[in-house]
Amino acid sequence: MTTVLDRPSGDKPAPKKRLDRTHWLYLAVIVAVIGGVIVGLVAPEFGKNVGVLGTMFVSLIKMMITPVIFCTIVLGIGSVRKAATVGKVGGLAFLYFMAMSTIALAIGLVVGNLLHPGGSLKLSESAAAKGAQLAEKAHESGGLMDFIQHIIPTSLFSSLTEGNVLQALFVALLVGFALQAMGAKGEPILRGVEHVQRLVFKILAMVLWLAPIGAFGAIANVVGQTGWSAVTNLLTLMFGFYLTCVVFVFGVLGALLRTVSGVSIFKLVRYLAREYLLIFATSSSESALPRLIAKMEHLGVQQSTVGVVVPTGYSFNLDGTAIYLTMASLFIADALGDPLSIGQQISLLVFMIVASKGAAGVSGAGLATLAGGLQAHRPELLDGVGLIVGIDRFMSEARAVTNFSGNAVATLLVGSWTKTVDMNKVNEVLAGRDPFDELTMLDDSDDGAAVAQKEAVAA
Repeated sequence: MTTVLDRPSGDKPAPKKRLDRTHWLYLAVIVAVIGGVIVGLVAPEFGKNVGVLGTMFVSLIKMMITPVIFCTIVLGIGSVRKAATVGKVGGLAFLYFMAMSTIALAIGLVVGNLLHPGGSLKLSESAAAKGAQLAEKAHESGGLMDFIQHIIPTSLFSSLTEGNVLQALFVALLVGFALQAMGAKGEPILRGVEHVQRLVFKILAMVLWLAPIGAFGAIANVVGQTGWSAVTNLLTLMFGFYLTCVVFVFGVLGALLRTVSGVSIFKLVRYLAREYLLIFATSSSESALPRLIAKMEHLGVQQSTVGVVVPTGYSFNLDGTAIYLTMASLFIADALGDPLSIGQQISLLVFMIVASKGAAGVSGAGLATLAGGLQAHRPELLDGVGLIVGIDRFMSEARAVTNFSGNAVATLLVGSWTKTVDMNKVNEVLAGRDPFDELTMLDDSDDGAAVAQKEAVAA
């Protein structure tokens, strides 16, 4: 029998396989959500007080988004020699985002007209006050031109400190193209950014272990504020919205993904299951943005495509928010006894296409955009925004999950159109034969292959 002493000196023992303990984290999130519901029902005042835990957790995640986006885009673009490739990806992505937002808005109008929600509700004075506050908050974001103007940061480094995703995207594009133009002289800087990215992902992995605490606080706060009786009166709207989102993701997006990329939407959803749970717990798709970037790269989509499509999609490809805007508008109009005519609905649809882009990145974007859109288009309906304040948090889960799904699908579609996705890799990953490294969220196991891939792209 060969022992360690008998083994030739050249034979090194196999490295010990790292254990993936992250499944305990997501089980803890489920337990925390259940505990939050119980606390919210039994001790609603206490549930409201611990809501700050959820806010703090989402703030920690948002803290990481700007550096993640900057590093990803710089590495993706800087490693590609042909700038035309990035321009093609960005152009196709923007056209796709506009088309899908229009389709989502139209679907929301159709479902809203079929259900006629809100016909039996009455507006209270407190709800009116809430609506006025949200309208004021929406106007603070400015119009479309102000939104475009704010893309340009005050300084090169302020884009990384102010937390504005689009400013970080703009500066990262400039840095990426500059490194691209430098050629071999820019390689040391690229390697430095790569090391920074590893540090950022390590910090993010540490932050995610606080997810159960954040989920408990967020859920306890929501249930403590509304209770079941407040939700019961608005079940029609909630059920219709959730059903519409399901049909949109598995019907519209699923059919498009199968036709263009030959990928099953069910396999993609299973691959992103942990991200869906994280989004559901925090009601924020931003909490899963860094993981979506890492997972889409692992899936086989090139960094240059992921770095452009995913961050841009988080501001411009808000399918769930689009559905919400039209259904909520119809609900408010019915509740106030002033239903919208077909012509007014079409006009509102066109307006919301712009409004959903102009308020991208605003905190509480769903309610704020709705209030701002109604204020500009149908100001007499503005007071009705307060009607859905109580259940907006429950609807925000479906809104965030749909937005997230739309961006995941968009990344694969644009990758297929631009030939920047390895379909063999996609099939291997979705079949479970090439699992994602949950410990580091980086593909460290095959650095040689990654380098070879970058060289092939640059050729």
